[in-house]
Amino acid sequence: MKKKISGYRLASFGKLAFLYLLLLLFAMAFILPFIFLLTGSFKTSSELFHVPFRWLPEHIALNNYEQVFTKIPFARYLRNTLVIVFFNLAGALISNSLIGYGFARLRWPGRDKVFMIVIATMILPYQVTLIPLYIMYTKFKWVGTFLPLIVPGFFGNAFFIFLMRQFLIGIPREITESARIDGASEFTIFLKLIMPISKPVLATVAIMSFMNSWKDFLGPLVFLGSDKLYTLSLAASMLRSNLNPNWELLLALGVVMVLPVLILFFVLQKYFIQGITMSGIKG
Repeated sequence: MKKKISGYRLASFGKLAFLYLLLLLFAMAFILPFIFLLTGSFKTSSELFHVPFRWLPEHIALNNYEQVFTKIPFARYLRNTLVIVFFNLAGALISNSLIGYGFARLRWPGRDKVFMIVIATMILPYQVTLIPLYIMYTKFKWVGTFLPLIVPGFFGNAFFIFLMRQFLIGIPREITESARIDGASEFTIFLKLIMPISKPVLATVAIMSFMNSWKDFLGPLVFLGSDKLYTLSLAASMLRSNLNPNWELLLALGVVMVLPVLILFFVLQKYFIQGITMSGIKG
């Protein structure tokens, strides 16, 4: 009997070890590019293409980061990026929470059909609607300003609406019904009762909205026009030229752009994981 138990434990340990090894291999596939980005940002151009390849630099080149901050108007590009990110973040949290609440907690004719239409818009790639949007924004005289990159954030995002609705459906209706009996208005229920419970999904929307606007390249390239309005995602085009690609500077800029996303994720990762998991279990 003891031999059977020990054999069972050994088999379980073997399966667990194999699973951890498999997960480690998948994790390395995602970590290695970041390690290359980080170590490459401290190398010179000749070291980047050294044969055989070396992961660690022989001499740490801190001047790569100095040139990133001095060779381009980094402060201006950072300010422009933060303006766009801030308004997109605010718009995403306000609009998607309100729309998601309307789809999840309010009953009105055709609600589910309208929701299906909203979800269907996720099929359309951004590139398909880019030309009609450009023509529309040109008529509004918005091209050459931040407005094409800011205003749409206040009208909802189909995926964020889906996340909010799925999360809010999971909140028991008894909570809101008892508040209505006590005389609370719909807006009071939304603001003081539902929103404090919805911190996980709000954190998820905040992280994704931050990432979308922080790394967006195509939108600023098409709609901004002037280099005075450029964002950090467009700074790579300023560092690179046909004669000298400046790969080491591009890697340093990549590290600078990745770090805020990593910091935000690690600060809010508990809420992020809760928001993703809890938004997918209710239909």
